[in-house]
Amino acid sequence: MREKTKLIHGGIAADQGTGALSPPIYQASTFQQDGVGNFKYEYARTGNPTREPLEYLIADLEKGHQGFAFASGMAAITAIMHLFSTGDHLIITDDVYGGTYRLMTKILSRQKISVSFVDTSNTALIKKAIRPETKAILVETPTNPLLKITNLEAVAQIANQHDLLFIVDNTFSTPYWQKPITNGAHIVVHSATKYLGGHSDVVAGLVVVHDQQLAEEMHFIQNSTGGVLAPNDSWLLIRGIRTLGVRMEEIESNTKAVAAFLEKHPKIQKVFYPGLANHPNQSVHRQQCAGFGGMISFTVNDEAMALHVMNKLRYFTLAESLGAVESLVSLPAKMTHASIPRDRRLEIGIEDGLIRLSIGLEDVEDLIEDLEQALA
Repeated sequence: MREKTKLIHGGIAADQGTGALSPPIYQASTFQQDGVGNFKYEYARTGNPTREPLEYLIADLEKGHQGFAFASGMAAITAIMHLFSTGDHLIITDDVYGGTYRLMTKILSRQKISVSFVDTSNTALIKKAIRPETKAILVETPTNPLLKITNLEAVAQIANQHDLLFIVDNTFSTPYWQKPITNGAHIVVHSATKYLGGHSDVVAGLVVVHDQQLAEEMHFIQNSTGGVLAPNDSWLLIRGIRTLGVRMEEIESNTKAVAAFLEKHPKIQKVFYPGLANHPNQSVHRQQCAGFGGMISFTVNDEAMALHVMNKLRYFTLAESLGAVESLVSLPAKMTHASIPRDRRLEIGIEDGLIRLSIGLEDVEDLIEDLEQALA
């Protein structure tokens, strides 16, 4: 089954009870049992017949063993972190989403779980960071917001050699372009709020694991901690995923044109986009990912100029998040990555004049003209 077909026919294609092609929204908290311990669904936190098709679908799309749906991307990452214990050590991509950084440094630290932030695009640095108490490597590729590329197969080899869990945040590429489990990842996580939902109308997180043992552990954590996705949101996410292929292809087409424009503009200092020939590790990205995605970051002289440009834009909406049908613009230093201390941001390359674009489905000529007039 090819990718666009799988988006529509993957998982549980039709409701088993009614034959409905759109899964019914079972807005139920509990379910009648045929006898003590004799039931298909026990309680909505444990399992729900609207959430279940979504969990089957994302497992199919990621070529994993089992999927789990959570109330947000951060709830999904937090659930994964419950696999670890006091004294454990994790290695995480340095150029990571600010919410992930905040979780690791402000919450996990209370549990005495330590973290090393490493440029995972350099495998030598990963090997150097491994300690006796290291339990996992978590990477974003491409990263947020500098679009760094990590070699998934190379990191999987390191993880296997040292008996470490290998976790990949696949939010930017989505399973339409990239399937980290096929490259050796043990767990894949998504902020499904972004491209998978695609319409700025649902907040959700998804996790996919590669084997039965991890599936049992994740289900225990999901049921015990309770951060599950609601039925209505599960339905919205299934609907969004069905159009993921056509959206990603059109978004990428627009993004390539915008990146080419920005690369030639005299007021732009640097453009970060994996589709550009000079992007670091582009050859690695081509090997493990079928597309370049819809995210672009670029730098201007300073924060004042960045704010000026952003205030002049008409078709790019100033907003958090990404991956929707509308194009969005943000200033990572003040928005998505504000929780990272400024000296740390500058150290890893998130400058005050860095602007991040999430390209949508508008006419690309309108987007380019909008950027042109704002930069002028």
